[in-house]
Amino acid sequence: MSMITSSQTIGPFSHEAWQWAATPGAAAPAGAACITVGGTLYDGDGVPVGDAQIEAWQPAAAGAEAAAAMPGFRRVPSGDAGQFSLCLSAVARAPGEPLAYITVFARGLVKHQFCAVFLADDAGLAASTILEQLPPARRATLLASRDANGGYRWDIRLQGERETVFFDYV
Repeated sequence: MSMITSSQTIGPFSHEAWQWAATPGAAAPAGAACITVGGTLYDGDGVPVGDAQIEAWQPAAAGAEAAAAMPGFRRVPSGDAGQFSLCLSAVARAPGEPLAYITVFARGLVKHQFCAVFLADDAGLAASTILEQLPPARRATLLASRDANGGYRWDIRLQGERETVFFDYV
């Protein structure tokens, strides 16, 4: 008997379907200061998801990126090993605001998932109204930690014991 559910046997087929669409990519506009956030997208079994799309939106960057086709917006596919990397604008944000709001599209997800990424070394974390609504043990799933290359590491886990906190909007 197969362990695949019926929702895992259908789309979204974003790697193929979005080839024609506007592709804002992973990079900040030329000349903009960048904060690199990279990681791996995992399914509930801890297996990397190699056919997903990760979108990031930075409302605070819209003004600084006004000349860009889609200011403050990034979209990247996950690589074969589930890896992704986003170059997000290093712009001032209100204390406690996330670096970016994230949307995840992947096979088996009937509904895309929403979350946010914060920088673990951000002095404004204590002022976050988003993080204060979460149990302390779950907050870490939204925190990107500084890596050896000067960027940030943040893994997204769709299910499981260390599942990333996802939001419902009502």
